[in-house]
Amino acid sequence: MGSPETKLDKSLNAFHLWGIAVGLVISGEYFGWSYGWAQAGTLGFLITTAVVAAMYVAFIFSFTELTTAIPQAGGPFAYALKAFGPVGGCIAGFATLIEFVFAPPAIALAIGAYLNVQFPALDPKHAALGAYLVFMGLNIVGVQIAATFELFVTLLAVGELLVFMGVVAPAFSLQNFAAGGWAGSDTFGWPAVGGIFAAIPFAIWFFLAIEGVAMAAEEAKDPKRTIPIAYISGVLTLTALAFGVMLFAGSAGDWKSLSDLNDPLPQAMKRVVGESSGWLHMLVWLGLFGLVASFHGIIMGYGRQIFALARAGFLPALFARLHPRFQTPHWATLAGGVVGIAAIYSDNLVSIAGQSLTASIVTMSVFGALTMYIVSMASLFKLRRSAPDLPRPYRAPLFPLAPGLALGLACLCFVALVIYNLLIFALFAGVMILALIGHRLLARPATPGALSQFDPAL
Repeated sequence: MGSPETKLDKSLNAFHLWGIAVGLVISGEYFGWSYGWAQAGTLGFLITTAVVAAMYVAFIFSFTELTTAIPQAGGPFAYALKAFGPVGGCIAGFATLIEFVFAPPAIALAIGAYLNVQFPALDPKHAALGAYLVFMGLNIVGVQIAATFELFVTLLAVGELLVFMGVVAPAFSLQNFAAGGWAGSDTFGWPAVGGIFAAIPFAIWFFLAIEGVAMAAEEAKDPKRTIPIAYISGVLTLTALAFGVMLFAGSAGDWKSLSDLNDPLPQAMKRVVGESSGWLHMLVWLGLFGLVASFHGIIMGYGRQIFALARAGFLPALFARLHPRFQTPHWATLAGGVVGIAAIYSDNLVSIAGQSLTASIVTMSVFGALTMYIVSMASLFKLRRSAPDLPRPYRAPLFPLAPGLALGLACLCFVALVIYNLLIFALFAGVMILALIGHRLLARPATPGALSQFDPAL
């Protein structure tokens, strides 16, 4: 396979990358997070979210050093490969792949459920399938077109969240937010501590997948400048939106009625403006853009991750091929879609530890993310020692404190997730062990020049 077939097109600017960073995550502002209230109460979940937000801010400020030093489509896979060799690369690469392949089915089902409300005759699973087909096609057509669309829907989704906060602001009451705010109690106690830990996955949902920008690094113009701008502005944008949405939704009335819903924002707004308000209809319709932005962006991410793993010899060579016209990883994009579509049509047929398949695959995705965060921060420390001369156009601030904080909090979150999700952890560990065994048995040589494109030492 010649080198032209493995060279991605460079066409993304800092604004595109910001759109990808925020768009990958923004569906988490619309649904999923409110289940954290059921676990920890509003005040307990506020603590959980603050700790997780601190982890993500420290992580992104540190992770950016790796992304700019080794701007490869594999992202964490490439960093761990250089730091720890094939085993480290395999762990980081397949953990990232689990995160990015298992998140889209949950979002696609949410898109289908939303459309089913508006069009009851439409089967949610068929709608989810249609979403996969449309957005896989858009990703294959070209990265600039895909990233421009991502930026457009992300701006709409951010604007809608700001409108939501403005519309419900007249009903804002901290007394409403704090009532029964400690795991259903007005006082802090041991149940609140347990709830704070149990709510970790839902706080992570606010930020999950922002690191996907690393997988667009090969397609960025001047990545040494544009990636730090996109990452830092992106994580700060998401942090502000997460706290804003949570505080305004919880302060508009009885938050307990929102803690087990997939649409907390429309329901919170309904209390303020009534069911017939045009504001409410706008929120319901435009809420689709938040889901679409994350769904589309994560498809872009998993396509690049599969492509990078195949290019390095960790997956079949077919997935390292680029479309001859569009220079996009079309086979990799389609492969991830097949897995996601299979998960969609398994929903309601499979239950894991009493959870629906949708809830289980979200938890599986979080396990992948936390594993990748831990390995990435370990890679940062290792490369500071083993590759001191590696060009670093951006260096992590407050080193070693910031990456150490990110590493420590990621480990804490991982342990808590294991305690509350033992069966899903066993499944995750089994998949990772199979990946390691498969790599040992079936590894093939990397595509010529694939690993040395940015660093001769790879």
